[in-house]
Amino acid sequence: MPLLFTPLKLRDLTLPNRVAVAPMCQYQAVAGVVGEWHRVHYGGLAQGGAGLVITEATAVVPEGRISPGDLGLWRDEQVEGLAGLVQFMKAMGAVPGIQLAHAGRKASNAAPWLGSGTLSPAAGGWAQVAPSALPFDPAEAPPVALDEAGIAAVVAAFAAAARRALAAGFQVVEVHAAHGYLLHQFLSPLSNHRSDGYGGSFENRTRLAREVVAAVRAVWPETLPLFVRISATDWAEGGWDLAQSVALARTFKALGVDLVDCSSGGLVPTQKIAPGPGYQVPFATAVRAGADLPTGAVGLITDPTQAETILTEGQADLILLGRELLRDPRWPLRAAQFFGVEAPWPPSYIRAARGPASLRQPLS
Repeated sequence: MPLLFTPLKLRDLTLPNRVAVAPMCQYQAVAGVVGEWHRVHYGGLAQGGAGLVITEATAVVPEGRISPGDLGLWRDEQVEGLAGLVQFMKAMGAVPGIQLAHAGRKASNAAPWLGSGTLSPAAGGWAQVAPSALPFDPAEAPPVALDEAGIAAVVAAFAAAARRALAAGFQVVEVHAAHGYLLHQFLSPLSNHRSDGYGGSFENRTRLAREVVAAVRAVWPETLPLFVRISATDWAEGGWDLAQSVALARTFKALGVDLVDCSSGGLVPTQKIAPGPGYQVPFATAVRAGADLPTGAVGLITDPTQAETILTEGQADLILLGRELLRDPRWPLRAAQFFGVEAPWPPSYIRAARGPASLRQPLS
């Protein structure tokens, strides 16, 4: 049995395999509520055989949305739609997960296909908040620096959203501390110029992330796992780096985090990334070894043999796929065919399971 299709036990929860759907924003919600797009999108991914399906970045407060089209969990009325997604995921044999997020200074943007830049109030935008009054784009207006009351409200909002996620039936919750969003903004000295207890030293810059994780863990059942997504490096001089990521992961382990989802970048527009197949896998490997904590690998993982090698060589414990699943939502089922492993094809699609065993052979 290839490791890719071996169960992964985290606390009392067992993922049926090591393939996970990475969180991918859809920008299709209205007032943070699930719509038809989400039902079709996540339903199709759940049918595809992944052991874990993590929904997109879901805002814990309205001003924490990346765009007006983001999903949200800042009010009880948003629970019902997400509960419907959860019910279908479970029926398809997938474990439902959700990523909780606050965009900070990268909030109030249009959907990517509608252009870039901060939306004006007339266009439906809102004021951004951040650790310091430093905009993501120097040409734009600065965000409002959070005071301590505002920081405390952010921590409380993450905890409240986690409670709602549990009410919706999710079994994995992931705290988003990556890609230049609010928690990452506090972590990096490039975006955090504070001089109080939330800025300056490593301990102070990581304080908000640790407080959020502790608050979520306090309301999340001991039987269910908690993930954190980090950007392991800013890809920019003087920024957050891998050594700090390993040190932070050690503190996360003590706080009850069960897996660190290792991505990178997104903090500054001047980042210099040289992407290639599996280019972020070494981050997962370093965090796994340095913090003695399970990790997830993500980033240009497209081939089942590549994914299996990452696992067998101990580079990570979970494979998270993003764009590859947008291209081929049935990738996990076809990867199982590639390895000769039985997979849970939906009964209505079972005739397709009898086709070619190679992922590379075109569908007829």
